[in-house]
Amino acid sequence: MSLFIIYSLLPLVWLFINSTKTQADLISTFGLWFSGDFVFFENVAQTLTYDNGIFVRWLGNTLLYVVLGAGGATLLATLGGYGLAKYNFPGKKAIFAVILGAVAVPGTALAVPTFLMFSQLGLTNTIWAIIIPSLISPFGLYLIWVYAADSVPTEILEAARVDGASELRTFFTISIRLLAPGIVTVALFAIVATWNNYFLPLIMLSEPNLFPLTIGLQQWNLQGTGVGADPIFNLVLTGSLLTIVPIVVAFLLLQRFWQSGLSAGGVKQ
Repeated sequence: MSLFIIYSLLPLVWLFINSTKTQADLISTFGLWFSGDFVFFENVAQTLTYDNGIFVRWLGNTLLYVVLGAGGATLLATLGGYGLAKYNFPGKKAIFAVILGAVAVPGTALAVPTFLMFSQLGLTNTIWAIIIPSLISPFGLYLIWVYAADSVPTEILEAARVDGASELRTFFTISIRLLAPGIVTVALFAIVATWNNYFLPLIMLSEPNLFPLTIGLQQWNLQGTGVGADPIFNLVLTGSLLTIVPIVVAFLLLQRFWQSGLSAGGVKQ
């Protein structure tokens, strides 16, 4: 456990320590301890204002992709997983097999075919080239399917139907409350996957104003190599530190729902 904690926290400690240094101190001092001038707040200010505040634009792009992409993926996974768990229809087993197969296919394997298809449709270098692929989450759908099968008793749904409630009213007033921990879990997975998405934006986007943070920071990093290099590694590290803050906050805020879902699943018969 101690080794795991060290392995998890050491990169974050290194990132914070080095985000407090100037570009010169970053190269010339030991990486795991403070040295030279403490310029953390100057680095943050410079990161947010460098190149006319392009970092803020990349942050806004990333939030847009997360809200529409991860939010849409969670909604579609919830509706699809609930439908597959609580309704019987022809071809249900075939759909289950397709979803299991899709879970095993890595996203990077589909990136190039997706790029070729979007290129034919004229959608490359647009926000839709990132948002539309992010809407598909086979693992999220499978997770909601399994969770709904156990957490939403069929007897409750039948009782609601006997009382005259429509399927939509039953879903929004009863089922979605019982599914809340599962929905939050799927949302967290989708948020992290979209926030850290790198390969898909790399091949889909060429306009810097559309870049997410992952691609934008890599562009800054590349400034430090080649002829006429202009290294700004101190800003790259400070930007990387700022990038992980929203994800940490999201986990802390939603931790209560996630833990309650795991606890509820642990006592089910």
